[in-house]
Amino acid sequence: MPAGKRIGIVIPSSNVVIEPLVARSFWKSDNTVHFSRLGVVKIELDGGSLAQFEMVEQLSAAKKLSDARVDAIVWGGTSSSWLGIERDEEYCSLIEKETGISTTTCVLEMNRTVASMGARRIAMVTPYTDDVHNRILDNYEDLGFPRPTGQNLGGTLSNDFASISPNTIEDMVWNVAKDSPDVIMIMCTNLRGAGVAENLSKHLGLPVLDSAIATLQAGSRLISGSS
Repeated sequence: MPAGKRIGIVIPSSNVVIEPLVARSFWKSDNTVHFSRLGVVKIELDGGSLAQFEMVEQLSAAKKLSDARVDAIVWGGTSSSWLGIERDEEYCSLIEKETGISTTTCVLEMNRTVASMGARRIAMVTPYTDDVHNRILDNYEDLGFPRPTGQNLGGTLSNDFASISPNTIEDMVWNVAKDSPDVIMIMCTNLRGAGVAENLSKHLGLPVLDSAIATLQAGSRLISGSS
């Protein structure tokens, strides 16, 4: 039997959601998933919080995965949703140049999925403060979408996001679904939204995209050679 391939994922240091999701999703797979962590604790728009995502730090975390000879690298954080999608495009270009490894991000994967659906009206669910949440809506409007609707919880500490009950996330998804969007995006990889997205996509009859799931889908797509 041929050896499986290796997916490398860079996750925020405070993230405790993606690794258990991988354990549930890949336990029967020949492919394996390997992690590096980027120091991220607080999500605000001040200088200290933004410094967590400096490209030199991002590169350092990704290069550690290249030591494991992974076949693909994925940034499993949603920072470009408020910093600007071009940040993820720059990230992928830099990591591929420095490591020679195919690279993508969960936000780019979510955007790719939205584009493949031809969706226009987006509803956004986030755990973030009003200013971060609104910056995300601004950025998607700048991408050419009608102003997204959404709901947020006002949190700043990433450590706390994983403690948010899936029931709370489910209620938020139901609430934003009242605006009749084409797609709902759960934007934070430290939210336990995977099960919510799967269940409510069926109940609502519209796609609910979870960023943690998108992280795994991105890696799987890259190792499969899909364009």
